[in-house]
Amino acid sequence: MFNVSVQRQQTLREAVSYEGVGLHSGNRVKMAFLPAPPKSGLRFRRVDLEGKPEIEARVENVTETTRSTTLSKGNIRIHTVEHVLAALAGYGIDNAFIELDANEPPIADGSARAYCDMIRTAGTTQQPEPREPYAIPTPLLVEQGDSFMSVHPYDRFRITCTSSDKQGRFTQFYSLDVTPETWERELAHARTFCFFEEIEFLIKNGLIKGGSLENAVVIRDDAVLTTEPLRYPEEFVRHKILDIIGDLSLVGQPLLGHVTAVKPSHGLNCELARQICAQLQKPTPSALFSPPAPAPTAVKTEPETQPAGKAAPVFDINQVLKLLPHRYPFLMVDRITRLEGNKITGVKNVSINEPFFQGHFPGHPIMPGVLQLEAMAQVAGILMLSQPDAKSGQPAYFMSAESVKWRKPVLPGDVLIIEIEMIKRRGRIGKAKGACLVDGEVVSEAEVTFMILE
Repeated sequence: MFNVSVQRQQTLREAVSYEGVGLHSGNRVKMAFLPAPPKSGLRFRRVDLEGKPEIEARVENVTETTRSTTLSKGNIRIHTVEHVLAALAGYGIDNAFIELDANEPPIADGSARAYCDMIRTAGTTQQPEPREPYAIPTPLLVEQGDSFMSVHPYDRFRITCTSSDKQGRFTQFYSLDVTPETWERELAHARTFCFFEEIEFLIKNGLIKGGSLENAVVIRDDAVLTTEPLRYPEEFVRHKILDIIGDLSLVGQPLLGHVTAVKPSHGLNCELARQICAQLQKPTPSALFSPPAPAPTAVKTEPETQPAGKAAPVFDINQVLKLLPHRYPFLMVDRITRLEGNKITGVKNVSINEPFFQGHFPGHPIMPGVLQLEAMAQVAGILMLSQPDAKSGQPAYFMSAESVKWRKPVLPGDVLIIEIEMIKRRGRIGKAKGACLVDGEVVSEAEVTFMILE
């Protein structure tokens, strides 16, 4: 998937097969890898069903991500596809058929070692059509609870990952450029693992029927239960990277970019794949390098004329400073473009000179989500402080934030539009619904409750 030295598409030289047991189904299954024509992509084929239906390995066909990745098309389902896809992608196989006579590939020893043996036995061959890697043009970020993944522009394919459980046990870190060589040497042999306390839940939910210490590592308290010594010092996080490679292959193209993951999951991996696909489909090559639109065009939310007798004047930075006590480096609004009734719109020009970019993150600057929340609270504070009975210069203190969602990263050069609607107010306490937008797209949203202090 990531061998950029291969300029043409690749498939297998000949068919090869393997038999084993599915991890979650427990079914006996025979699997075969077969050559496929150029531009076919990776396709699963159920040879045990009438008509031998196929499912493309694309993220739009993902229907379940609990403990593994499941592909579906109509009534046809194939579970636990990530290890097989990781092996094919790791070696840079663009086109192949994966034939199965059951609904799940054999788990083998819980790693991709057996699939690598299949590919080496079959051999690979180049095809006439060129490979077309997708180079990530701008950063993407997805978050879920205390887990997050991002991808940034990079001239190769690199994955940096930190893994641990909810209690922080067995926290591991690993980072590498993924090539066929590093894939086979550093990642392919890392086995799947689980914590002992998860086993009862998995069994009750009809999973791991084929699981054993022969195909998984079990962690119980501080002990590691396995039939052999760990294969790598960081075997758990390396397996997480293996899963990421398999799930991101569902984009359908080789990738050039740097993926950073903290406590990833199949759900998060597939969500990042969806975001990459959306980015891939939206821009054109010329649009990626076109100069940004001037700032005024980004502020399309303000009306051309304010309704007579209702709208307050627009506030410039000097008027904002009179209303808010915040000062550098914590003033998160540059001007107010609309103030009408219980609604207000503010603007924050995000400059590379912002001090938080020095540490968030070096080389990959992203505006912290909590500062977008602060921007919402400050604009909401201006709304309250602009009322006739208010006094300027009073601080607005956060009391709570609810329904917080960060949808896209905010980068240097972006113009952050902050839209606020006051939904409840009692005395000095207000509750507001807010959203931050960049180029008309919502990048974050929340409901914030705050208090204006004397």
